[in-house]
Amino acid sequence: MSEVTADEGVTLHLTRSEALVLFEWLARNDGTEALAFEHEAEQKVIWTLEGQLEKAFREVLDPEYAVKLAQAGSHVMDAEA
Repeated sequence: MSEVTADEGVTLHLTRSEALVLFEWLARNDGTEALAFEHEAEQKVIWTLEGQLEKAFREVLDPEYAVKLAQAGSHVMDAEA
C-alpha cells in the first residue's frame, strides 16, 4: 500500500443537490455536540469542507433558500429511488 503524501489531492463528485444538502447538514451541526471529534484535524477538515461548499452556493443568501434546499433534498431522494 502506498503512503499518502500531504499534498496529494482527492476529487469527490457530488451533484449540486447532494452538495447543498451536505452543506446544510454541516452548517446545522457546526458547533454542536452532534459531531464528536477525536482529533482536532477532523474538525479542521470539516470546517474546510463546509467553507468550500459555502463558497460554491449563492443560494445561501437567497430569500428562497429554504425552498431551494427542500427541492435539493427531493432531488437527492428521487435519484436514490
